[in-house]
Amino acid sequence: MSSRRIVQTFEEWRRSGGPIVLATVYETLGSTYSKAGHGILIAHGDYQGLVSGGCLEGDLAERARKCAAERRAMPVTYDLRDEADELWGLGIGCNGLLRVFLQPMYADQGYEPFAAIARCMLSGRAAAIATVVESQQPDLVCGATLVRSGGASETFGVSGSWAARLASLCDGALAAGRATYAKDASGVAVLSAPIKPIPRLLVLGAGLDAIPLVGLASDLGWMVTVADHRPAYTQRAGFERAHDVRTIEPDALARTLELDAFDAVVVMSHHLATDRTYLAQLADVRARYVGLLGPPARKQRLLAELGPRGTALRATLKGPVGLDIGADTPESIALSIVAELQATFADPRSAHQ
Repeated sequence: MSSRRIVQTFEEWRRSGGPIVLATVYETLGSTYSKAGHGILIAHGDYQGLVSGGCLEGDLAERARKCAAERRAMPVTYDLRDEADELWGLGIGCNGLLRVFLQPMYADQGYEPFAAIARCMLSGRAAAIATVVESQQPDLVCGATLVRSGGASETFGVSGSWAARLASLCDGALAAGRATYAKDASGVAVLSAPIKPIPRLLVLGAGLDAIPLVGLASDLGWMVTVADHRPAYTQRAGFERAHDVRTIEPDALARTLELDAFDAVVVMSHHLATDRTYLAQLADVRARYVGLLGPPARKQRLLAELGPRGTALRATLKGPVGLDIGADTPESIALSIVAELQATFADPRSAHQ
């Protein structure tokens, strides 16, 4: 399930006032469906997200009910390696070991730490979390958590020198771009992991071929904004799933939208002068991906016409957009673009700070 859908479900569930359990994978061995740092939500015997292919979630929901009733965090281990799984397990045959940490959250505690995690996901900024999975220290409880974003920290059950240590682990997770689970000599085991923000995509051009692109990106849970200067285009059916649809004159784009807030921009107005105006305003943006629909010769012509602005774009502008999968229809072209965007978002080297 997408991060956006998990956040939406969280907002729905928190209105009921009942407990919600955050289940986070903190360690794996062998072949597993999810890896360390992946989390889902469980409430009312239901769950949003998957840590397995649906094989373990029912059992996790039962365990989550117990941990919520007892108001205590707890680790759960699923050993699905062949011998252990056949003798004592579920007979799944995934050939891996999965450890999951269950954290109950309550209305009187503001449903933390997931409320802070959700804020980070929606902010679009780089963030990380450090969660104490095991502790033998009297001043650090199991389940204590620190969420860090923009150099600032929110702490839940963490104080003193422990806050500085967890903040340092968060910074390390951000620098490495991956989750780490480690236990120190004091008996404290911590999972530190980046928090992946919900990707934000700006589509410049509301032609018919933009509709499948918006649909696929929305299926993945991305927040999509569509902009075009033609009201008849922005009002056409098919863009209902976009997060935002704007009618904007091309030269007013930078004055109307905060372009640095987007992770990716795809320029596809099918109009040379309009695309040139868009690209002139995109030369300095911090987006992880800026792409231009159309053949290479069209891209080179536009860059040449843009002069210094084109020079600034030359090294970063993608064009033609999308992976080479033999796409020849609006739907398959949209698939190729989304696939290239997904690869970009998954690469920690392109992180939008």
